[in-house]
Amino acid sequence: MIIIKNNQEIQLMRDAGKIVAETLLLVEKKIKPGITTAELDRIAEEFITKHGARPSFKGLYGFPSSLCISVNEQVVHGIPGAYILKEGDIVSIDCGACLNGFHGDAARTFPVGKVSNEAKALIDVTRDCFFEGIKFAQVGNNLTDISNEIQRYVEGSGFSVVRDFVGHGIGKNVHEDPDVPNFGKPGRGPKLVEGMVLAIEPMVNAGGFRVKTLKDKWTVVTSDKSLSAHYENTVAILPDGPEILTLNK
Repeated sequence: MIIIKNNQEIQLMRDAGKIVAETLLLVEKKIKPGITTAELDRIAEEFITKHGARPSFKGLYGFPSSLCISVNEQVVHGIPGAYILKEGDIVSIDCGACLNGFHGDAARTFPVGKVSNEAKALIDVTRDCFFEGIKFAQVGNNLTDISNEIQRYVEGSGFSVVRDFVGHGIGKNVHEDPDVPNFGKPGRGPKLVEGMVLAIEPMVNAGGFRVKTLKDKWTVVTSDKSLSAHYENTVAILPDGPEILTLNK
């Protein structure tokens, strides 16, 4: 069941989204060769809790950390730990925060120092395909109009879209209906209506789209060990167009 949010609830989600956006900005400033992913997680958790929120992911389905941190060929759900970031890595940071009962959820992929041209292009395309996709996040369109545009842009740029993991509705729960795929034919899925709130999150691989989950039962990696990038925002469907709730204005 898709849960429609009223204006008051969307305002609460703006507040949660602002904390997520500010957390990602803070973490971005700390990313450099020599820092561990565990330290980035600690910084984020302290910032979120200092602002009266709680990390959405910590304890969710048993996940042990506040951030999902995925490096290089890791796609999503990487567990922060002793890994030391090095020059040339790319690191995806997925962050959620719950404030006053509502969640915000966003992800970014950042370069660590100087990265390859392929890595830079991958990061750029992953971000840009999100913004191309949400041009279709309009009342009256179908959900997969967004999905199709993301896929078209990614594949037209020479990369591939992950199929096994998708975006989702969001509100009082981190994961709500509907699923939001980043691929597929247009004109399918539910009609977009005012008050829908979606976490739209393309995951893009430099190689093939296939992925696998490691023995820790969390970390997802590309099957061909190619680089992967992730970009996500929480988006409200409103009468005058989509509003990104997790982007610093």
